[in-house]
Amino acid sequence: MIPIQKKSIFARLNIGESGDEIKEMTFIDHLEALRWHLVRALIAWIVVAVCFFIFRDWIFDNIILAPSRTGFISYKVLCQFGHSLHMGQSLCMPPVNIPLQGNTVSGPFVAALNISMIGGLITAFPYIIFEFWKFIKPALSSKELKYSSKSIFWVSFCFFLGASFGYYILAPFTFNFLANFQIGTTGAYKYMPTLDDYISTLNNLLLGCGVAFELPVLAVVLAKIGLITSSFLKAYRRYAYILILILAAILTPSPDWISQAIVALPLLLLFEISIILVKKIDAKKLEDQKQWE
Repeated sequence: MIPIQKKSIFARLNIGESGDEIKEMTFIDHLEALRWHLVRALIAWIVVAVCFFIFRDWIFDNIILAPSRTGFISYKVLCQFGHSLHMGQSLCMPPVNIPLQGNTVSGPFVAALNISMIGGLITAFPYIIFEFWKFIKPALSSKELKYSSKSIFWVSFCFFLGASFGYYILAPFTFNFLANFQIGTTGAYKYMPTLDDYISTLNNLLLGCGVAFELPVLAVVLAKIGLITSSFLKAYRRYAYILILILAAILTPSPDWISQAIVALPLLLLFEISIILVKKIDAKKLEDQKQWE
């Protein structure tokens, strides 16, 4: 028996789960529906961003500047963890204090807008994903709908987990490394980053880690559409490991393997989780193929 090819998403949006025509929609109608989903997502983003802007002083003092201070919780926890394992000062980072300067008149205002927009995007991320899911929901079969309803939680969970890793682990390592890195021996260079540079670096770490932790979700999607397999990921595993270890070695200020492992292990674990998930999808595809034969 030859399997029936699935229709495109725009074609499937015109039919219900039973396959009966519900309402014929043109391409323009689909764009109009998509526009309203995007508008609602944008409104949610702006509302949260306005809240961030209103409380910008507290957010800047207690959240944005926290990773650049010696009293940040991550420094204390890592140092205490190292002592509990009888590793001495191997996980205790050197004191870091980053003085920020401004060289533009609009610097503080632009920084406040930047903080508000990125903070709003991160906080409203689950709702934005929800609006995207609502748009493609009519095109999903009952089986696809069952699995995709859980995807909102997992996509959001992975994103927040990655952003938390970037804030509590990667940001302290990065700022500690950059603040204590010196070039030359004469002391001609004085480390005084601008406010915009500091905020941009922190935002990039949060968003970058949030996206990086979506690796298992991305692997599942690519596997389901047939672009990757578990054998493909296993074949390139060594190269992925090398890239992750190089990244960890660059970002950790201390040359010891313990500090590098703290940064590298979560990324290695995500890669292995991706292989396991893709392997299950491959097995399911093989089972379905045998049923069609």
